[in-house]
Amino acid sequence: MRTALLRLLAALACVLAACAEVMPVKDFSLEKMAGKWYMVGFATNAVWFVNHKDSMKSGIAIVVPTEGGDMDLSYSNLNADGSCWRMTHLAKKTDTPGRFTFRSQAWNNDNDMRIIDVVYNDYAIVHTIKTKEGSSEVLNKLYSRTPETSAVLQQAFTQFSLETGILPENIAILPKNAECPEA
Repeated sequence: MRTALLRLLAALACVLAACAEVMPVKDFSLEKMAGKWYMVGFATNAVWFVNHKDSMKSGIAIVVPTEGGDMDLSYSNLNADGSCWRMTHLAKKTDTPGRFTFRSQAWNNDNDMRIIDVVYNDYAIVHTIKTKEGSSEVLNKLYSRTPETSAVLQQAFTQFSLETGILPENIAILPKNAECPEA
């Protein structure tokens, strides 16, 4: 029991160290990031994801820069019953370009979001550390300008997710999904 606990603590320390070192892409441009993205990859060790990943499908993220340099972020996902799940956040810029913070009212957590890799007309990899009641989880997302993404990009996303402490079985390339009707 003691050995298992020590291993768990060591693994947790590694995950937290990996999270602390993840830096946003250099020369980040919020204006170039603006627009519609398909969320095609999702990776996290969070219990809710482990329990629901088999039913998840791709969704849409819309990025809109504000005049002050913050990011309006809107998500939508078409549910199996034809209803639409939507959520929005105002992600506040930090002193580090490509790094934003926001509080999720829906999930009651604080989010430290970093765009760690981006080719503005193709893909973006987003790394978020979610903290609630002193406990943190890592969430990585793979965004694409199209509903599909290359095997090379999927592998890069998988490798990054493994490096940030996510278990291989908790890394998903999401199946395509129809889009929500315009609100």
